[in-house]
Amino acid sequence: MSHSRLVIVLLCCLPLAACLTCYTCVFPAISPLDCFKFPQECPAGQRCLSSTAMGRRGALQVTMYEKSCAVQSQCGVSGQKFASGLYFNYTNVCCDTNLCNGVESFAALSWGGAVLCLLPALNLLLA
Repeated sequence: MSHSRLVIVLLCCLPLAACLTCYTCVFPAISPLDCFKFPQECPAGQRCLSSTAMGRRGALQVTMYEKSCAVQSQCGVSGQKFASGLYFNYTNVCCDTNLCNGVESFAALSWGGAVLCLLPALNLLLA
């Protein structure tokens, strides 16, 4: 293989070896919006992880969020965590593009949740 063809092949492969940037927040984050404040560059070979955990005690249902960099063995895993006096059932989902672990959180926000998040700003505007 000629020197110029080798350089072209290496340049084409560089994006595959590049580090991903992922959203991060550590369980137990109670709002998915908490997870968009601190993007982080992951170590080489890691993927972006998004985990949603739901806990219930009687009529009380709580959803917690985690976003981070992850090794492959953490991806596609489901299980149970204990936090704040509740057991949470969680599912980890991974993806392989920059900031890809934030997309589903915006879709998961209900209109009611979005309105609750905006109430403090609306209160300031109306005051």
